Amino acid sequence: MFTGVMYGWGTNSMREKCPHCGLTFEIEPGYFYAAMYVSYAMNVAEAVTLAVATYVISRNMDSPWLYLSVILSGCLILAPFNYRYSRILMLYWLSPKIHYQPYLDTDDKPGHP
Repeated sequence: MFTGVMYGWGTNSMREKCPHCGLTFEIEPGYFYAAMYVSYAMNVAEAVTLAVATYVISRNMDSPWLYLSVILSGCLILAPFNYRYSRILMLYWLSPKIHYQPYLDTDDKPGHP
């Protein structure tokens, strides 16, 4: 779905069509605006996980700056991951029109060039 690596400058762009099956990824104009909600849910889950992990590791309840810095840096580091996987989840898991078609997946069979 994406060109380039996940963590790099200017490489987080999305293809228009699947190179294997020709599926148009943006089914309708503005289709991936709903992926922002998926990304938001992922960010909330990551923030809660980071806050709990910070408490378990540090046992510090007095410093809001510790929690703020850990959560914000974690969200910034995971932003490219959230961008990609919120769109993948939106397209393949939350879209009733899209289904996996195993007969099109031929590049991982042994002996296939």
